Amino acid sequence: MLLIISSIFLILFFLIKWYSNSTKTTNSPPSPPKFPIIGNLHQLGLFPHRTFQSLAKEYGPLMQIHLGSVPVLLISSPEAASEIMKTHDRVFANRPQTKLYDILLYDCKDVSTAEYGEYWRQIRSICVLHLLSAKRVQSLRAIREEEIGLMMEKIKHSSSISLPVDISELLSTTINDIVCRVALGRKYEGESRKGFKKLLMDFTELLGTFVVGDYVPWLDWLTNVSGFYSRAKKVAKKLDDLLEDVVEDHITRQKEGNDGLDSEDFGDFVDVLLWIQRTESLGFPIDRTVIKALLLDMFSAGTDTISTLLEWAMTELLKHPNIMKKLQEEAKSVAGDRTNITEDDLGNMKYLQAVIKETLRLHPPIPLLVPRENRQDIKLKGYHIKAGTRVIINAWAIARDPTYWDQPEEFKPERFLNNSIDIKGNDFELIPFGAGRRGCPGIVYAMAANELVLANLVHQFKWELPDGVAGLEALDMSETFGLTMHRKTPLLAVATLN
Repeated sequence: MLLIISSIFLILFFLIKWYSNSTKTTNSPPSPPKFPIIGNLHQLGLFPHRTFQSLAKEYGPLMQIHLGSVPVLLISSPEAASEIMKTHDRVFANRPQTKLYDILLYDCKDVSTAEYGEYWRQIRSICVLHLLSAKRVQSLRAIREEEIGLMMEKIKHSSSISLPVDISELLSTTINDIVCRVALGRKYEGESRKGFKKLLMDFTELLGTFVVGDYVPWLDWLTNVSGFYSRAKKVAKKLDDLLEDVVEDHITRQKEGNDGLDSEDFGDFVDVLLWIQRTESLGFPIDRTVIKALLLDMFSAGTDTISTLLEWAMTELLKHPNIMKKLQEEAKSVAGDRTNITEDDLGNMKYLQAVIKETLRLHPPIPLLVPRENRQDIKLKGYHIKAGTRVIINAWAIARDPTYWDQPEEFKPERFLNNSIDIKGNDFELIPFGAGRRGCPGIVYAMAANELVLANLVHQFKWELPDGVAGLEALDMSETFGLTMHRKTPLLAVATLN
């Protein structure tokens, strides 16, 4: 027995020694101790953004961990983030390619996960020039205002019968309807809406799932046995069938109508993409798969991130009634006797913009951004970073760093009233949309909905928690971590007309 135990310890000793030597790099960034095989996987916890923040306090804002066999560079300061997304942006412009991305995102043919190169540049130009430009977003103004008007009517109905409003559900439904109409040219009602939302929820849940085979490849069989990949393939097939129907419907309608319309006359993203395909106006062809991949990007990324931000904004306003009151006073001063806030009013609502910025600071919808990967070996701050290292930028931790933010845990929109920091990727203290080449191209698209929804919610209604002061004291601020960072429990509030 003693011989067996001794042999086990000897094997473990040499295994640890081998693993340490095999992953050791000359002048590599500081790193916490790791186990054989799993590396630092055991340290992730339920909330990796918080875990990584704690590790950064001990090992520095540019540190390295190993998730299984994958080296991961953790970035937790504006300076380090600037090195990745500005100074060496081209080197770190790649995305990790995973089996799950291939299943759910048409073999990474979408703009968010496509490998850096000519294909990615071409499809991103489609998004920037034809789908998400300021001119295109402005042309879809009527859809946003109409859907927000319908949302107001639902709140009025709940108010008239003294029922609390499920703000989380209401925002999710409204943003879903807006994005579906903008991207697909239709929205889904009744059971179809429930089915569509469930499908989208399954999709985002799968994308945010940690897959052990990505980090310990020889354990990927466990993912197969669990049925995870089978479930992902079923969801992908349902989404593909839905998008195929949408595209076919648009093709039929265009054949029945006037084929000579200019792209500026089209009402939704499908029309634009079919026009680009038909005319090859960008100088390169796009096929049906590319069209569906881009549409999937538009409504999957747009729906969840926008509704999540608004959910947290309303949470903070309910938690801070004095801030809610200041925002309501601004809305009244801008709108006067009018019931609705329009998009023409938003430019004059500086406090509204500050509230949204502060919400993005404390509650970035994607706290760890979308991972990057370097395409070649590089020296970074004196450290050697091997090609193929995965890079995780902790936007959540950066925005709560007391070195750059006074009272960082407090919700204080006033900090942005006389502050030039923006959210477009120019100021690395606040990067909820990322920055550089792989920054989110949909900022204008997202902010148009964020500002208009929030402005009308506070202008038309007074809000309070169902249990008044007791409810305020017990307001649950718990979060769930996945692809996006939602509230753990639905947000309920009582609305009365202003």
